[in-house]
Amino acid sequence: MSKAPKVMSLQPRPWGFLGSFSAMASPCELLMAVDDEHIARQMLNIAYDEAKRIEHKFSRFIEGNVVWQLNHAQGETTPIDAETVHLFKFAQQCFQLSESAFDISACPLIALWRFDGSHGVPLQTEIDATMLKVGFARIALTDNSVCMPADMSVDFGGIGKEYAVDRTAQTLVNRWPNHSVLVNFGGDIACPIIKSDGWQVGIENPHKLDNAAALLTIRQGALATSGNTRRYIEVDGKRYGHIINPKTGYPIELAPLSVTVLAPNCVMAGMLATMSMLKGPDAEDFLQQQGVDFKVFR
Repeated sequence: MSKAPKVMSLQPRPWGFLGSFSAMASPCELLMAVDDEHIARQMLNIAYDEAKRIEHKFSRFIEGNVVWQLNHAQGETTPIDAETVHLFKFAQQCFQLSESAFDISACPLIALWRFDGSHGVPLQTEIDATMLKVGFARIALTDNSVCMPADMSVDFGGIGKEYAVDRTAQTLVNRWPNHSVLVNFGGDIACPIIKSDGWQVGIENPHKLDNAAALLTIRQGALATSGNTRRYIEVDGKRYGHIINPKTGYPIELAPLSVTVLAPNCVMAGMLATMSMLKGPDAEDFLQQQGVDFKVFR
């Protein structure tokens, strides 16, 4: 079977080149402060390949990959490689730091609520039954294997894109340490090498989607956004966002519409953004305690 052709775009800009493609159900961009089109095309190819590699390896919707195998292991122990162990250990850290609110095993609850516009609020009996299938503490993790109860499943969607951003950025830095790039996968961003005049990054206005509410200048670092602006349902005049508290089985109450966090790397920014959403009305207080720059929209 022949491989599908890469679908990418490379355009010259005053500051270098802009590359773009789609991966992980998101528009992806690579901003490159280079004046050599050959180097820019090499960078774009590496970014595309890494994004697609991580998507194909860790998306729970792709049959046969490691996550699919884990979710269909029926309680059997599954051997995993070092990269998968790394992601599991980061997910475990998120679970512990959030006091069990950030849980990659909560996907049965997400599937129950659906958030596709065709479903209302689940029955309490359905929520109670589904919550019995959730809980990272029930996962047995070693340095080379995972064992989950037969009724459990995991989804790396909450950390996978941020991980892909950091991996891509680091790969490009290792190859071209003197060229500044900005990796932007669906609004999750990393700029590993200082750009003296900075990159201009727009933060989406949750009250007017696809429009920027604020413009940030990033010289170095990463940012990630978490929010309920695009995935939610409204039932009897009440809005239910897609970020669910696995301890209650219900979407977080009084959470911001969106939170954007600036941090040294994208996985940290994403973790803090999601954890702040899980704090609901206390999101701003939580972020102030972390000592990071952030923007909250309510």
